[in-house]
Amino acid sequence: MTVLVNVIVTLGMLYVVPAGLRLIDPSGLRRTARLWPLLAAPGALCLWLPRGLPATALAALYAAACLALAARAPVQLLRDRSPGPTPAGTAVATALVSPSIAGTALVAERAGYRLFGFDLDILALTVPHFHFAGFAAALVAGLVCRAVRDRPATGLSRWAAYSVPAGTLLVLLGYFVDDWAELVGAVVLTGGMWAVALLTWREIRPAARDRGTRALLATSAAVLVATMLLALWWAVGEATGIVHPTLTWMAATHGLGNALGFALCSVLAWRRLTGDSRSPLAGDDRPLTVDHPPLITHRLETSP
Repeated sequence: MTVLVNVIVTLGMLYVVPAGLRLIDPSGLRRTARLWPLLAAPGALCLWLPRGLPATALAALYAAACLALAARAPVQLLRDRSPGPTPAGTAVATALVSPSIAGTALVAERAGYRLFGFDLDILALTVPHFHFAGFAAALVAGLVCRAVRDRPATGLSRWAAYSVPAGTLLVLLGYFVDDWAELVGAVVLTGGMWAVALLTWREIRPAARDRGTRALLATSAAVLVATMLLALWWAVGEATGIVHPTLTWMAATHGLGNALGFALCSVLAWRRLTGDSRSPLAGDDRPLTVDHPPLITHRLETSP
């Protein structure tokens, strides 16, 4: 399980996060996105070292970068002039803060320290969880919410953009309460992610002009249905004691599916959407938190 988890985390650190930062704010976070692979390199390296001082020091460097990124969340929210937190703004704040939770868990796990009494295996799995269920999921929920504004599905998109961050927070709180509280978080998070999958399939996928982008969007939507069903099964099993997958099996199915099938495919697809000169998303340098007109409405209305 260790090798697989390390590969997944490395992917999140070195590609998913910097690519996602470009989608959040192409102008304001451009420099951070460019530097992020360098900042994340110590974190990726420490995964392959035995627990001890060198691995802990490298993990601490990565955690410091993650904490600095989390400090950008209020800045991004302040750029939104709405009187209260918008759905996309909430999703962006969650995405920017999530790596700091992963980084903190990584430092403790590499030091062999049972932070808050958690087993080291749980701390190790917290790292990919908050790179993908935290950062990537919240990011995509925010992108979807922004893209389908002022359409019949806007209510569902707003709910998804709020429920994904809420579910992520509830799952985190469940770690400190009990398995039933974690189950509540898993239900909320699954509902939000299934809403993202439905919106991606019905609203975003038809807007893509090339087969490759449509295939990536379709894959990300389909994978979410399966991987979040596995998450529910595991959470129900932990709370009730019924037969459920082991952590090793979950890493090989739920974890790998979310990392490759959802997060990677989603980020690749959205980068293609924003980079396609024919797409209504192309050349939009406005941050995801800023309130502005829907971005793909025209294409959706004229798609065959």
